[in-house]
Amino acid sequence: MSKQQWQIPATEGLALLLKRGQVIRVTDVEGEQVADFVAYREDDISERLDPSVTMDALHAMKVKPGDIIYSNKYTPMLTIMRDTVGQHDFINSACRPEMYELLYNKRDHTSCYMNLNNALAQFEIAAPDQHYPFNIFMNTVIQASGQIRVEKPLSQAGDCIELRAEMDLVVAISACPCEESLCNGYKCTPIGVDVF
Repeated sequence: MSKQQWQIPATEGLALLLKRGQVIRVTDVEGEQVADFVAYREDDISERLDPSVTMDALHAMKVKPGDIIYSNKYTPMLTIMRDTVGQHDFINSACRPEMYELLYNKRDHTSCYMNLNNALAQFEIAAPDQHYPFNIFMNTVIQASGQIRVEKPLSQAGDCIELRAEMDLVVAISACPCEESLCNGYKCTPIGVDVF
């Protein structure tokens, strides 16, 4: 079985082609690191991975092996084949410079929004108003009061999720650069990617 491998350095991004039937494995190399994951249909980029549609179709906010991740057109894009963590996020948008200004009083901060845009540029996918990713390993807790709290990821070194492509895709992943909160355990580390 031929395999491609990458390691996304801490705070950076990657984009790649994923053909129907191929499996992508996203690995938390050192532990407690979030990976923002977006996908577009290769032959029609108006169709993209949609967390809201996925939650609607699954009637759930959590996913497990066998579950499908859907596009904005309610078409199966990816199937979860394996997941060693079981805690990910569908509700938070990608971090962006304005978020760091508002929440942390920091200007021109590296962000998942910019990482994803830069990675996707090679495929001539224009920057959207915002990215709404599948936030792999992100541990978002919704309290009974309705408040949302981001906790430290449950993922440890070597934990992974494997997704099978149900159509030809352009995929982009950002190793989240937020070290200001529990989102990445106050430190940013690499993300491993394998395609087979």
